[in-house]
Amino acid sequence: MLALHAHKSAQSIQNWTQAYPGRPLIVVLTGTDLYRDIASQTQAQESLELAHRLVVLQDAGPWALAEHLRSKCRVVYQSCTARKTLTKTKRHLRVVMVGHLRDEKWPQTLFEAARLIRPDEGIYIDHIGQALQPELQTDALKTAQDCPHYRWLQSLPHSVTRNHIQRAHVLVHTSRMEGGAHVVMEAVRSGTPVLASHIDGNVGMLGSHYSGYFEAGNATALVRSLRECRATQSQPDGMLSQLEQECMARADLFAPSGEQAALLSLLEELKLSPHQSSTPS
Repeated sequence: MLALHAHKSAQSIQNWTQAYPGRPLIVVLTGTDLYRDIASQTQAQESLELAHRLVVLQDAGPWALAEHLRSKCRVVYQSCTARKTLTKTKRHLRVVMVGHLRDEKWPQTLFEAARLIRPDEGIYIDHIGQALQPELQTDALKTAQDCPHYRWLQSLPHSVTRNHIQRAHVLVHTSRMEGGAHVVMEAVRSGTPVLASHIDGNVGMLGSHYSGYFEAGNATALVRSLRECRATQSQPDGMLSQLEQECMARADLFAPSGEQAALLSLLEELKLSPHQSSTPS
């Protein structure tokens, strides 16, 4: 069995264990698992103990687990197809953020950043995502009304969203909690650099030495980075170019062949190993 979410799939995990004791059980952990639920939810904690293998989606994930669980944890990067890196105008900086309007994504940081940027700075922000919390929808609409350089495009089809990412100069990712954001990987595989909050889920994907981090929730720091990208946009050694090169160096981590090989290796490992897990007391 391959279960997604230690907490949300807890009942299915328990049912599987009771019906098929000893058969392989893999639990894939998300950001809400790693950075919220397993700290306090008993069922989520039991899922970790019952699993024969735990899968996390980025390098920092194992460190969120108790030490005795790390030996059965494996990192499997998600993947997506690559897209051609487009030649982009130097007349303005096109910014895109992709993420539903919910608290974990912390869109308030983007709203505040939009208000700190003047309309004449040449920094244009497109925000894609469905409003899952009414108060954040109100904030997005008010920001769009007050800031002509900010557009909330609401939810768009995946192919259209990828086009927006591909055409943008930079993707902004403001989350306070992530297990391994698919949109970060899609940007990297499209030749679009990323400005991301400095949280474990982002660091585990982009690397500890990546130059494009800002403190989570710090709109002023985000705006500072956006302005530097805009100011050095035409410079081959400017911030935007540096981020492009650093993202390019990570792109192969998210290739479909790598994800496939990691999953096949995991399955082969389980086939060759005795299936034992700890039973919660």
